[in-house]
Amino acid sequence: MMSSSSGAILQEFYQVAFRRKIYRSIEELQSDLDDWIAYYNNERTHQGKMCCGRTPMQTLVDGKEAWRDKITTLNS
Repeated sequence: MMSSSSGAILQEFYQVAFRRKIYRSIEELQSDLDDWIAYYNNERTHQGKMCCGRTPMQTLVDGKEAWRDKITTLNS
């Protein structure tokens, strides 16, 4: 779900994480990445065109509701 995911992961996770911590296993790195992605999508607000201060998850949920309303109206 992440917006411009590869750039965000590189700039906001990897470049920061590798300066702060020495990873002893790929599992340790994966665990930190999983935590960061959960934060990025569910807690951190975004100012992009579609998010407008909402989290990406809230943008997705709101979009699904708007789409459902539009389809209902079109099919009525």
